[in-house]
Amino acid sequence: MKKILFLIFVFTQILCSSQTTSLPKDLHSKIDNTLEIWHKAAADADFDKYFDLMTEDAIFIGTDPTENWALTAFKSFSKPYFDQGKAWSFTKLERNIFTQPTTNLAWFDELLNTQMGICRGSGVLEKTAGGWKIKHYVLSIAIPNENVKEITTLKEAFDQNLIKKLQNKTH
Repeated sequence: MKKILFLIFVFTQILCSSQTTSLPKDLHSKIDNTLEIWHKAAADADFDKYFDLMTEDAIFIGTDPTENWALTAFKSFSKPYFDQGKAWSFTKLERNIFTQPTTNLAWFDELLNTQMGICRGSGVLEKTAGGWKIKHYVLSIAIPNENVKEITTLKEAFDQNLIKKLQNKTH
């Protein structure tokens, strides 16, 4: 939890400290390429390549509200999918990448074509000795505004149960 709060703090400080400048073409390409290789490694079920592109303290937040994984837990969850040769296949529809010249962090948002339809990914990358690596990733299913009421009705019982469980956990 401390890592997540730290990342949120760092991310907020970066966003608030100054305006981002447009990225030099080579920097944008390196970051974009890292994300492309990462997504392709999942589509190819290449476990080692996929996880080599994440920092040791990486966090992956999935579409289910219970999916908030540190790297080790995410590897354990993912391994059976990769072992079956059927991980997941996300292809970029659009991507925005931001950074500041004074930091080794970059952040991005992307729309993806997935087996779940259009999803949104967002995250933070860190420049390491081994190149750019994913430090934090959030995946969400994109729901058109006109379908929100229908979806919230569909998931109401699940949400209420999870809310009670989480509220009891914090008290």
